Amino acid sequence: MAKNTQPIVKRCRVLGISPAVMGYAEHSKASSNKRNPGAQKMRSKKSEYALQLNEKQKVKFIYGVLEKQFRSYYERAEKTEGVTGEIILSLLERRLDSVVYRLGFASTRRDARQLVSHGHFTVNGKKVNIPSFIVKPGMVIGVKESSKSSEKFKALLDKEAFRPIPKWLEYNAETAEGKVIALPARDDIDFEVNEQLIVELYSK
Repeated sequence: MAKNTQPIVKRCRVLGISPAVMGYAEHSKASSNKRNPGAQKMRSKKSEYALQLNEKQKVKFIYGVLEKQFRSYYERAEKTEGVTGEIILSLLERRLDSVVYRLGFASTRRDARQLVSHGHFTVNGKKVNIPSFIVKPGMVIGVKESSKSSEKFKALLDKEAFRPIPKWLEYNAETAEGKVIALPARDDIDFEVNEQLIVELYSK
């Protein structure tokens, strides 16, 4: 049965992101072109605060994070050496649900959160059911043995079904495991965002 993704598509349109970022199919090019001129005009009229807020809402929506948790990522990033905005994005990319999606173990980001919550994955051989768990270089993420035999995972583990895997992750098709081989870099972020606006919003 096909899922009704209209609310997600509508929200993506409002925030100015592609549904593909969430794991959903793009709408027709013709229909998006019709909307773009108006959307660009609206964006040009936004205040500085509105632009900052939009960038924050965009990132929160993509990663499925609520305000309290998002602020904690900002506070953690601010205390870490480096560029605060880029560190926030790196932390979000390293959430277990995001890594599960990146490795192709889930067809959408929302699906990844649900599958992690239901305990289908292991980190270094131990079951982890916390979507916000932050992975580190050297950690190995795998599908729990009892889950591999399900029809859902059989289809997802088919190599043909995989999306391109970012360079900071490594996938072993024989063991159906992914390994974190580096921290995600800024150019690994596959959607348009001005993270500095988020930092400016929280810095006020």
